[in-house]
Amino acid sequence: MQTPQEHSFDEALLAEAHQFPMEYRANLLAMMRIFRESLTLPSAEASFQVGWQEAMRGETLPVSALWGDIDAA
Repeated sequence: MQTPQEHSFDEALLAEAHQFPMEYRANLLAMMRIFRESLTLPSAEASFQVGWQEAMRGETLPVSALWGDIDAA
């Protein structure tokens, strides 16, 4: 489930993309994919450390909130 801010970003991104002439949209999409693939993710260790610190501060969600939008049937 998206937050209102994420939804707003998605709408702004789509609105901006629609400003490009159709003949340039394939290149725009390719640039976006290359950019996404070039991003580096934090290491598993760093990610675990952040998650552990959040858990120790009580910054947790109930499992029902995490699985609310997943259709596991």
